[in-house]
Amino acid sequence: MPSSLEVGSGVSRRSVLALTLAAVALPLPAWALGPGPRTLAFYGLHTEERLVATYWADGTYDFAALDAIDRLLRDFRTGEVRPMDPRLMDILFAVRRALGSDDEYRVVSGYRSRATNEMLRRQGHGVARNSLHVAGRAIDVALAGRPLTALRHAARSLGRGGVGYYPGPGFVHLDTGPVRSW
Repeated sequence: MPSSLEVGSGVSRRSVLALTLAAVALPLPAWALGPGPRTLAFYGLHTEERLVATYWADGTYDFAALDAIDRLLRDFRTGEVRPMDPRLMDILFAVRRALGSDDEYRVVSGYRSRATNEMLRRQGHGVARNSLHVAGRAIDVALAGRPLTALRHAARSLGRGGVGYYPGPGFVHLDTGPVRSW
């Protein structure tokens, strides 16, 4: 069932892993973003869920907002939720800012369980055996109101992580792995 949610003011419990990831990501590099709040908007194409979340404010990550993002970016096939890398949210924010957009990201795929990833590999969808989606470090998106080529160009210009261009299915892959593009 479609739902809408706006979060961003509280702090919730989070796994030690997520806290460690956030600590490692700090301090943020200069490319990233400045001191103000960081808000992202998402629309899950497979779940029809919407989310607007301020995941960074007052110099720190908002773990309640990150938890909400994790839920939206869950493996829609299995319902499994995994903490997503906060640096991925920073990349998404920086791309949106570079494009002068406040529009929502249309999410094709966020987190994928190992079972889902293997099923997609067996079906010939061209997914990597050790996909960063399985680690919560990748997302496949389009940005409402912007051509995929502009999204790809803005992401590549950051010089952060991987950027894959998939015009046929209509998305750009972004991840927090090594800098590369395809």
